Amino acid sequence: MTSDEMTSVLEAGCEDRYDYFLSAVAENRDIWILVNGNQQFLKIYDEDDGIEYLPVWPDRTFAAAYGDDASGLEPKSISLPEFFKKWIDGLTRDGLQVGVFPGSDATVWMLTPSELKNDLQEAMSAP
Repeated sequence: MTSDEMTSVLEAGCEDRYDYFLSAVAENRDIWILVNGNQQFLKIYDEDDGIEYLPVWPDRTFAAAYGDDASGLEPKSISLPEFFKKWIDGLTRDGLQVGVFPGSDATVWMLTPSELKNDLQEAMSAP
Protein backbone atom coordinates (compact mmCIF):
# COMPACT_ATOMS: atom_id res chain seq x y z
CA MET A 1 0.00 0.00 0.00
CA THR A 2 1.40 3.37 -0.96
CA SER A 3 1.55 6.30 1.40
CA ASP A 4 -1.11 8.10 -0.64
CA GLU A 5 -3.47 5.10 -0.46
CA MET A 6 -2.95 4.82 3.28
CA THR A 7 -3.62 8.55 3.77
CA SER A 8 -6.74 8.28 1.63
CA VAL A 9 -8.13 5.44 3.75
CA LEU A 10 -7.22 7.15 7.04
CA GLU A 11 -8.90 10.37 5.94
CA ALA A 12 -12.07 8.60 4.80
CA GLY A 13 -15.22 8.95 6.83
CA CYS A 14 -15.91 6.66 9.75
CA GLU A 15 -18.44 4.53 7.86
CA ASP A 16 -16.15 4.14 4.84
CA ARG A 17 -13.28 3.02 7.11
CA TYR A 18 -15.64 0.51 8.74
CA ASP A 19 -16.57 -0.92 5.34
CA TYR A 20 -12.88 -1.08 4.40
CA PHE A 21 -12.16 -2.88 7.70
CA LEU A 22 -14.87 -5.48 7.10
CA SER A 23 -13.63 -6.22 3.57
CA ALA A 24 -9.97 -6.42 4.56
CA VAL A 25 -10.56 -8.61 7.61
CA ALA A 26 -12.93 -10.91 5.71
CA GLU A 27 -10.20 -11.37 3.11
CA ASN A 28 -7.14 -11.66 5.39
CA ARG A 29 -8.83 -13.31 8.41
CA ASP A 30 -6.83 -11.24 10.94
CA ILE A 31 -7.64 -8.36 13.26
CA TRP A 32 -4.88 -6.11 14.54
CA ILE A 33 -4.59 -4.56 18.00
CA LEU A 34 -1.84 -2.73 19.87
CA VAL A 35 -0.08 -4.26 22.87
CA ASN A 36 2.59 -3.04 25.25
CA GLY A 37 5.78 -4.85 26.28
CA ASN A 38 3.79 -6.96 28.77
CA GLN A 39 1.39 -8.06 26.00
CA GLN A 40 -1.44 -6.04 27.56
CA PHE A 41 -3.77 -4.71 24.89
CA LEU A 42 -4.57 -1.05 24.45
CA LYS A 43 -7.94 0.03 25.84
CA ILE A 44 -9.23 3.55 25.37
CA TYR A 45 -11.66 5.30 27.68
CA ASP A 46 -13.94 7.80 25.91
CA GLU A 47 -14.85 10.35 28.57
CA ASP A 48 -17.54 11.98 26.43
CA ASP A 49 -19.55 8.77 26.13
CA GLY A 50 -18.27 7.00 29.25
CA ILE A 51 -17.27 3.95 27.19
CA GLU A 52 -14.14 1.85 27.33
CA TYR A 53 -13.20 0.15 24.08
CA LEU A 54 -10.66 -1.96 22.28
CA PRO A 55 -9.40 -0.22 19.12
CA VAL A 56 -8.89 -2.61 16.17
CA TRP A 57 -7.42 -2.22 12.68
CA PRO A 58 -7.57 -4.19 9.42
CA ASP A 59 -3.80 -4.63 9.09
CA ARG A 60 -0.42 -4.07 10.67
CA THR A 61 0.32 -0.87 8.74
CA PHE A 62 -2.68 1.02 10.11
CA ALA A 63 -2.20 -0.25 13.67
CA ALA A 64 1.49 0.68 13.56
CA ALA A 65 0.68 4.17 12.27
CA TYR A 66 -1.73 4.71 15.17
CA GLY A 67 0.80 3.27 17.64
CA ASP A 68 3.50 5.69 16.47
CA ASP A 69 1.99 8.33 18.74
CA ALA A 70 2.11 6.05 21.78
CA SER A 71 5.60 4.80 22.51
CA GLY A 72 5.94 1.23 23.63
CA LEU A 73 2.96 -0.09 21.69
CA GLU A 74 3.38 -2.72 18.99
CA PRO A 75 0.87 -4.19 16.52
CA LYS A 76 -0.32 -7.72 17.26
CA SER A 77 -2.35 -9.94 14.99
CA ILE A 78 -5.30 -11.97 16.23
CA SER A 79 -6.67 -14.62 13.89
CA LEU A 80 -10.36 -14.30 13.21
CA PRO A 81 -11.17 -17.76 14.62
CA GLU A 82 -9.36 -16.83 17.86
CA PHE A 83 -11.11 -13.46 17.97
CA PHE A 84 -14.49 -15.14 17.61
CA LYS A 85 -13.73 -17.94 20.06
CA LYS A 86 -11.94 -16.05 22.86
CA TRP A 87 -12.12 -12.31 22.41
CA ILE A 88 -15.83 -11.77 21.74
CA ASP A 89 -16.88 -13.39 25.04
CA GLY A 90 -14.01 -11.80 26.97
CA LEU A 91 -14.72 -8.30 25.72
CA THR A 92 -18.43 -8.74 26.39
CA ARG A 93 -17.76 -10.05 29.90
CA ASP A 94 -15.44 -7.09 30.60
CA GLY A 95 -18.03 -4.59 29.32
CA LEU A 96 -15.79 -3.34 26.51
CA GLN A 97 -17.00 -2.04 23.18
CA VAL A 98 -14.96 -2.36 19.99
CA GLY A 99 -13.69 0.78 18.27
CA VAL A 100 -13.13 -0.14 14.65
CA PHE A 101 -10.34 1.59 12.74
CA PRO A 102 -9.77 4.94 14.47
CA GLY A 103 -9.05 7.54 11.79
CA SER A 104 -6.94 10.64 11.47
CA ASP A 105 -10.04 12.72 12.29
CA ALA A 106 -10.28 11.00 15.73
CA THR A 107 -13.59 9.32 14.83
CA VAL A 108 -14.13 5.64 15.41
CA TRP A 109 -16.96 3.21 14.58
CA MET A 110 -18.20 1.83 17.93
CA LEU A 111 -20.16 -1.36 18.40
CA THR A 112 -20.52 -4.30 20.71
CA PRO A 113 -18.28 -7.33 20.22
CA SER A 114 -21.24 -9.47 19.10
CA GLU A 115 -22.33 -6.84 16.54
CA LEU A 116 -18.81 -6.86 15.09
CA LYS A 117 -18.81 -10.66 14.95
CA ASN A 118 -22.14 -10.65 13.10
CA ASP A 119 -20.96 -8.02 10.61
CA LEU A 120 -17.71 -9.89 9.97
CA GLN A 121 -19.53 -13.18 9.45
CA GLU A 122 -21.86 -11.46 7.00
CA ALA A 123 -18.89 -9.91 5.15
CA MET A 124 -17.19 -13.31 4.91
CA SER A 125 -20.30 -14.96 3.48
CA ALA A 126 -20.86 -12.26 0.85
CA PRO A 127 -20.03 -13.32 -2.70
